[in-house]
Amino acid sequence: MPNLASAKKNMRKSRAAAIRNRAQKSALRTALKRATAGTAEERLAAVKLLDRAARKGLIHQNAAARHKSRMAKAAK
Repeated sequence: MPNLASAKKNMRKSRAAAIRNRAQKSALRTALKRATAGTAEERLAAVKLLDRAARKGLIHQNAAARHKSRMAKAAK
């Protein structure tokens, strides 16, 4: 356990971020699964989540681009 106040705060922040990141990644994976065999609206929702995840640093920008490209290819 950390002793310094700043280290304690940093631990709280990192735990909160980990929980938030886990939830967002889970939602992203679910949206991607729905989009593969889904409608155009579901694909659009997945693209929006991918863009947001890449912008926020949850996933790498190239990974988001790769997923979007594969979705577009599969939709044809």
